[in-house]
Amino acid sequence: MRARTALGGIVGTVGAAVLGNRLLNARAREFEHQLPGLERTYRWRGVETSYTVAGDPNDEDVLLLHGVHAGASSYEFEPIIERLAEDYHVVAVDLPGFGRSERPPLVYSAALYAEFIRDFAEEITDDPIVIASSLTGAFAVDAASDTEFDHLVLICPTADTGESRPRLRTLIRSPIVGTTLFNALASKPSLRYFYKRDGYYDPDRIDEEEVDYAWKSAHQPGARYAAASFASGTLDPEFDLQTELAALETPTTLVWGRDAELVPLSEGRDLADAADLDLVVVDYATQLPHAEHPEKFVEYLLVELFDTDLGNDIDADLDVDTGSDGTA
Repeated sequence: MRARTALGGIVGTVGAAVLGNRLLNARAREFEHQLPGLERTYRWRGVETSYTVAGDPNDEDVLLLHGVHAGASSYEFEPIIERLAEDYHVVAVDLPGFGRSERPPLVYSAALYAEFIRDFAEEITDDPIVIASSLTGAFAVDAASDTEFDHLVLICPTADTGESRPRLRTLIRSPIVGTTLFNALASKPSLRYFYKRDGYYDPDRIDEEEVDYAWKSAHQPGARYAAASFASGTLDPEFDLQTELAALETPTTLVWGRDAELVPLSEGRDLADAADLDLVVVDYATQLPHAEHPEKFVEYLLVELFDTDLGNDIDADLDVDTGSDGTA
């Protein structure tokens, strides 16, 4: 009798988990394109990927590459797309396994993403300026080693998320337990906590539409597969970022939030010193200075980096530090 009762409890728990997962997926089903611009698709190795274009196609291309986390997508760049599109042809892509791109049950890796960026840039853009965030910055550096990029702008780049955790990947990829665990990690409170802890200096700047979009993104079919690779450390490149940046011929600028903790400013200064790169430090910002201070971020790029004449003294309006030593 006790065994039967225990078995019944287990079956009931599993059934509740399955039902709960299905209800969450149903709630997130209406996942519409919300970026300014036109949505297009690019088929890569059998995977349908989504990207957004905005601006005049005759202008120079700017390719936007979002960072990696449970609810990641090109929506990360929503605050800056329209402003950039006034002067550039903007292309914002959802990496395979994220956003509105397909999410097949692959074992995602840094090499896979570097190859995707390389192929996408060569087929869709023409010698683009590439703006890449966080771990994707390392993928872009890898791709730039044999791809024509006009300039790299790396926002808090990293190539190391900690020790490898292969068992965690296996757990998250499992059908019932993994889905249930991932849904808990990708809940709205968890996503809001991520943005508050690591994304924004001022939590009042966190947009609820951004949280909602990230939640919907994290609850699309197959969303846990790429996230499982990220959580397990499988997406960490097998190279030293300082060494790769030092050897890179593509002009590169680092951008850092002064109060970043996940990838602290000290790491940015080390990278800038080792590779002799310019480092732009944005005050009152952490990991997402482009989302928290979009006007300042875009104005700096247009005037100081891309030599666009806006007719004003940008240094008077920006709280940024420039120079390879990262000091004011």
